Amino acid sequence: MSRPAQPELKKFMDRRLFIHIQGGRQVSGILRGFDMFLNLVVDQAYEELGAGQRKPAGMVVIRGNSVTSMELLDSMRQ
Repeated sequence: MSRPAQPELKKFMDRRLFIHIQGGRQVSGILRGFDMFLNLVVDQAYEELGAGQRKPAGMVVIRGNSVTSMELLDSMRQ
């Protein structure tokens, strides 16, 4: 049985991301690490509250199975 392909997250290391999480929550911050389960370590994280409001959260770990999508906020380097 073959393993499903995993997203290539190495190119997003040390880059600012916007992460959508189940339950309608949103977090932005710098990706500092991940594992084979796609659990994410995000530094300088903010919980995005909407209407331009955000709450600092420091360094957080986000379980991979709760992430619904991610967006890169920095421009891609060549």
